[in-house]
Amino acid sequence: MNTLSASAVGIFLLLLSLCYVGRTTETQVPVTKITPGSSLHPATNPTHWSSSSGQFAFGFYKQGSGYAVGIWLVDAKNNTVVWTANRDDPPVTSNATLQLTAQGKFVVQTEQGKEMLFANATASYASLLDSGNFVLYNQTYGIIWQSFDFPTDTMLGGQSLPSGGQLLSSSSDTNHSSGRFRLKIQDDGDFGLYPAHTTDTTRDAYWPQGTPLYNDKIVKGKAYLYLNKTGLLVSKNGSNSVISSHYGPLSGDSVGSNQTIYRATLDPDGVFRLYAHDKGSVSKKVSQWPWDDGCEVKGYCGFNSYCTFNDDKPYCYCLEGFDFIEPDQPTLGCKRNFSIAECRGEKGSAAAAYYNMVTMLDIQWDDHAYSGADMEHEQECSDSCLADCNCWGALYENGKCLKQGMPFRYVSRRVEEFSATASTMFLKVGNITHKSRNPNDVFMSLPIRSTSNKAVVTIIVITSVFTLLLCSMITISCHLIYKTRVLRLQRQMETGNLGLNEEVALRRFSYSELKRATNGFKQELGKGSFGAVYKGSLYKSRRSIAVKRLEKLVEEGEREFQAEVRAIGKTHHRNLVRLLGFCAEGPKRLLVYEYMSNGSLGKLIFGGEKRPDWHERVRIALDIARGILYLHEECEAPIIHCDIKPQNILMDEFWTAKISDFGLAKLLMPDQTRTFTGIRGTRGYVAPEWHKNTPISVKADVYSYGVVLLEVICCRRNIEISVSVPEEILLSSWTYNCFVAKELHKLVPREIVDKNVLENMVKVALWCIQDEPALRPTMKSVVLMLEGVTDVAIPPCPTTSISM
Repeated sequence: MNTLSASAVGIFLLLLSLCYVGRTTETQVPVTKITPGSSLHPATNPTHWSSSSGQFAFGFYKQGSGYAVGIWLVDAKNNTVVWTANRDDPPVTSNATLQLTAQGKFVVQTEQGKEMLFANATASYASLLDSGNFVLYNQTYGIIWQSFDFPTDTMLGGQSLPSGGQLLSSSSDTNHSSGRFRLKIQDDGDFGLYPAHTTDTTRDAYWPQGTPLYNDKIVKGKAYLYLNKTGLLVSKNGSNSVISSHYGPLSGDSVGSNQTIYRATLDPDGVFRLYAHDKGSVSKKVSQWPWDDGCEVKGYCGFNSYCTFNDDKPYCYCLEGFDFIEPDQPTLGCKRNFSIAECRGEKGSAAAAYYNMVTMLDIQWDDHAYSGADMEHEQECSDSCLADCNCWGALYENGKCLKQGMPFRYVSRRVEEFSATASTMFLKVGNITHKSRNPNDVFMSLPIRSTSNKAVVTIIVITSVFTLLLCSMITISCHLIYKTRVLRLQRQMETGNLGLNEEVALRRFSYSELKRATNGFKQELGKGSFGAVYKGSLYKSRRSIAVKRLEKLVEEGEREFQAEVRAIGKTHHRNLVRLLGFCAEGPKRLLVYEYMSNGSLGKLIFGGEKRPDWHERVRIALDIARGILYLHEECEAPIIHCDIKPQNILMDEFWTAKISDFGLAKLLMPDQTRTFTGIRGTRGYVAPEWHKNTPISVKADVYSYGVVLLEVICCRRNIEISVSVPEEILLSSWTYNCFVAKELHKLVPREIVDKNVLENMVKVALWCIQDEPALRPTMKSVVLMLEGVTDVAIPPCPTTSISM
């Protein structure tokens, strides 16, 4: 800027400053120039600075039980907040101070003396313009920072958003922290509307709908969206030529006067609306996108719920089998009201025993299905979902069956007369609910009828005959059962099988039998801290098995060892390696497991061969979490694994992840360890409390799982010495730095991943590896967070020390 221009601006600002003649306790006279040393306080005057017209104010406003710093439009009834500084920080108290320091720093000083930087710039003075733009200037009158460059949920007249720029809705009309929806400017200058934390694809966009989001003829990065001061919203290219005009006040409309102020706000309900404000009157809505609000907004209702109109207003209801997370806040979504059981994918057995399919009609479902197939009948679609362990809902429409897992998103219910095509949704619901049922809901009162004596005699005779037949059948059945048990016991005594059956007890093998099954322990599968593992096959069934020879066992009697092994053998879960039997002869102790044909998870993700794709890794992470949850909370007595690591996670023939070596810590000598005496586990995976001589809880396994989860995400070890960048040696520290810098894509280079799922998994892992056990979540919370049922808070920085 040349000297003449600088002088002109200085004279102009001087004239504006002369307009300031004083301040009263009722109304503050507009301030146009804010100099170093100026300050504001929430509870004492001055609480804000005003623009010269008095239509905008900047300073402290009330939010919840505290105060926030922002810009608001002065209305006739209440103030409309159009911008908030550091909107996701907690509100400050009435003792806070906002000041432009003598050094030119704009800071908020809290009651505890902590300073929060308002703008990363050194200013000579500041000013709130009549456009609602708060500006910081340097000594040569150049703009070095302005609020228009950092919008929150609102655009004002004269403001533009460049390609890639975003608006984030507020949480509510009274809470201006980041909400559930976002607006992003596309490469063609047009705008797309999405739920927060989703990708920029047509699948997640609810405006525009069903059309390509980008115009290939536009040079990327040059177009922008502009709201002019007459209320017209237009898209322009790099040469400021109008590409397209969006709806706004038409010429000749009497929307407002030349003093009318326009704002375009992404409201908390996800609708982008244009408002007009006349000085001294309330605001008036001019236009909105989408035009039919409410259920047109994807994500308006939270997970596992659906949106429908009632009296022309959108309402959220839970899907069958779900209840509201917060009944007084239905838009937050719903959670299951039934228990989940193991699913084996066997129609008519496990699936039918625990689940049934319920039907919902006229459902609109815009989420991405993981499977789609042509089917002739609705019942075929319902049965297919019931038998599929990954399917929790299916949509049948036009002869197509679309399967979906949980959570359910973007679900709405259409009025049948407006439906273009008939659609039916089938939901898999558990038979065992979390809530007790009211007997009055099941039994209904029946009318009382009189009966003749002849009818009474007939009923008595028929009842007596059926009773006699029933007693005879019971007697015969008891005799057959007795004979069957006697024969079975005789066979067990002959074969040495002391268990009742494989479901509830274990088979006892002789040492010679296992030596013969493994061909003299010839084929070694691996060697770990508990002993070597050999492949074998049973003589009669030719079933492949894995035989583990234990070392350094506890010195206890035969009966105690068998009782302990049988207790471990009662554990049964699809994500645990199954214990089939044992051998206890003299000092020899061997365990017989099911054979896992695809080796360990460590070999899979560290082996250098083709690693599993992103979706497979997400599924594997959830499999491991469910297995640990079973050990911690669903066994008769909680089992702490003590050595969760990729080498102890095995993959079966269907690539299902299963945890091995659980419960063996109870069978080993106290000094059996791979690193230090008194510590069970492997370097890099053990929790910090192992070194503090404090009692160990299930939270030690949670820490180990957090390390494994990071390794599964990145397909690399927690400690990698051979990396080129020193900051990447420790995976946990590098991950947290990438998370803070919003550069999580560096963890999965050259991979197509779901950014929302990646961020969610990283946050869960960072919570799991917190230094203090109390800060770590339970495995039940981990499973719910990974499934997307509950939100994941921002984790604090974990320890950077290497666990030994």
